[in-house]
Amino acid sequence: MKTDKKEQNEVLLRKYKQYLRLEKSLSANTVDAYLTDLDKLLAYLTLEGIHVFDVTLDDLHNFAAGLKDIGIHPRSQARILSGIRSFYRFLILEDYLEDDPTALLESPQLGMHLPDVLTVEEIDRIIASVDMSKVEGQRNRAIIETLYSCGLRVSELCNLHMSDLYLEEGFMRVEGKGSKQRLVPVSPRAVNELQTYFQQRMAMSNIKPGHEDYVFLSFRRGTKLSRIMVFHFIKELVELAGIQKTVSPHTFRHSFATHLLEGGANLRAIQMMLGHESIGTTEIYTHIDRTMLREAILEHHPRNIHRD
Repeated sequence: MKTDKKEQNEVLLRKYKQYLRLEKSLSANTVDAYLTDLDKLLAYLTLEGIHVFDVTLDDLHNFAAGLKDIGIHPRSQARILSGIRSFYRFLILEDYLEDDPTALLESPQLGMHLPDVLTVEEIDRIIASVDMSKVEGQRNRAIIETLYSCGLRVSELCNLHMSDLYLEEGFMRVEGKGSKQRLVPVSPRAVNELQTYFQQRMAMSNIKPGHEDYVFLSFRRGTKLSRIMVFHFIKELVELAGIQKTVSPHTFRHSFATHLLEGGANLRAIQMMLGHESIGTTEIYTHIDRTMLREAILEHHPRNIHRD
């Protein structure tokens, strides 16, 4: 009987994996993350002798309590429970179940984390810290300007192709999460930095086969840049610029969105440019902007101005 249950679970997992890859269009890494999180529930159910079709809300509450007891971070708990909801939605879609036991399953409350945002002056200081005497100097300037001007994720930047660029029209095509594509405007300054870098890139003679179409290359290896390489040189530049904030490639994306919002851009437009599937993800930037808005109101609103 145990063997039957094990075989049935394996069949379900194969079908679920196919569903995530083909119908949800998730990347291989994301699919693996979903399955790894689901394994935690399946291991718990095996220990408790509960079949995956017989799970109740109480069972899920006990499982969630166990995640908390072993010290898993609330954000990781929320991710695991989100994956479990996805699995049970799949079971309902495929007519394995009629009722969803996760319908009333709540995730742990997460405190609002407001990311660090750079000012335009700080971004200019970081760019000015690039050592232009080094062969990678112009490439690094182009990378920072592209991250900030286009609001790209670092993975999107590293996977950007020459065939994705329409610089004369002022756009680039970006492939984001779930292989979803979007068009993003490119600022004149970013266009200029990219075109200057391309003059060096054209002179490279060591580009490895399969890497010819990637925009940002390692001059030494002749391969596309990795995320770690980008993290590393940005950390060095931030230190050289004397900036005390915690800065990563993603900080430029946060700054891009926040500065757009401050400038009056529509939240839906920002959502499209960032490639967020849900407007709720984009709304974190309204929290950042509200802080600045409150300060402006306190300083300038007639009711808050102290008169002699």
